[in-house]
Amino acid sequence: MIYLFGFITSKSWRQQCQRPHYQELKQDVTDEPEDVNAVLSGPTYVPVKSSEESGISGNDSDHDNARSVRFNQIVEVRELSPNDAVEALMARLSYTASLRAEVVNRQHDEKLSTLETMKLAATFSILWFVGNYSYQAALSHTEAGLVNVLSSSSSLFTLLFAACLPSGLSDKFTLSKFFAVIFSISGVVMVSLSDLRIEKTIPVGAGWALGGALCYAAYLVLLKRRVEHEDKMSIPMFFGFVGLFNTICLWPVFFLLHYMNLEEFTWPTPQQWLYITINGIVGTVFSEFLWLWGCFLTSSLIATLAISLTIPLTMLADVLVKHVTYPTLFYIGSAPMFLSFFAVTLLSHWEEWDPVSQVVYWMLGFCRSRKQIVRSREDGELSESLIDSSAVDTLEA
Repeated sequence: MIYLFGFITSKSWRQQCQRPHYQELKQDVTDEPEDVNAVLSGPTYVPVKSSEESGISGNDSDHDNARSVRFNQIVEVRELSPNDAVEALMARLSYTASLRAEVVNRQHDEKLSTLETMKLAATFSILWFVGNYSYQAALSHTEAGLVNVLSSSSSLFTLLFAACLPSGLSDKFTLSKFFAVIFSISGVVMVSLSDLRIEKTIPVGAGWALGGALCYAAYLVLLKRRVEHEDKMSIPMFFGFVGLFNTICLWPVFFLLHYMNLEEFTWPTPQQWLYITINGIVGTVFSEFLWLWGCFLTSSLIATLAISLTIPLTMLADVLVKHVTYPTLFYIGSAPMFLSFFAVTLLSHWEEWDPVSQVVYWMLGFCRSRKQIVRSREDGELSESLIDSSAVDTLEA
């Protein structure tokens, strides 16, 4: 909700809340207006600088000063209407500049209003809350290693959801992205196995972790499909309304859970208030904004894989700050996680590049060519005659 203070500090936010002014268009608009007054504004008369002041001769020829007419040093000025002025400006631009101007104008026209942003935040605040709550509930029921392994499956869900509901060419399903995701999950498994104790029964937290991963994937893919680029929506305004709806609609559920004896609600201590505040500002206000902004700039799959990088980075921080020692399997498993992230980044940049598919097609083509060579040899051996044709001719003679 801290972002909602932008309505106090940002003038553009306040202007979005005002009703726009519309201009009625005529039905019989022609390319060439019949009346010049319909296009030009009323005349205004301004004084003209003399040739001595401006340093520029006001006559067609310096030798014909006697024929110049000055009209008492007054000039008539008339301006084009705003719509015609924009069209005239676009007509004078180059082709590439006009394309860029059209893109900027289209993005400005497609930008969500304050009411549309509020409706979008009300829709996605449920998925955002369920995803966060499921992850925290999973941590309370089982150990963090297993939760991290199951939560990393959100990258696989994101890849499948984005292939079914693509928002751009970067969401296209390829074998290279699939193997990169599997490679990343294998790295998460190795990192988590370094500090994981397998339980004998299926823990309750496993269901919460999978549910949270599913909600995160749906949240990213659906939001990216609704908002294609970052200029279409104000991300701080969106998160401000998400916090507002969570506070109004979902936060009172804590008291309901308390009276139903499902979860006990107690006021935090001053030290816990400090940690909650720091975690809320750094871990939610800043990180969620940068994370969603990166999703709009790249793709939902890259944003999901970036979340998995918090696992080795957190454990690496423990090594540097707390001097915690981890086995060699942790360092081995961290490598495929970072490599998968950079591999998917390159694959999303070059949408048509799919090296794994090219290798698979090359191997299939190589196997087919080998089979054709073997078949041609077998057919050649079968077609050879057992008796030479010259010997047959000799016997017939």
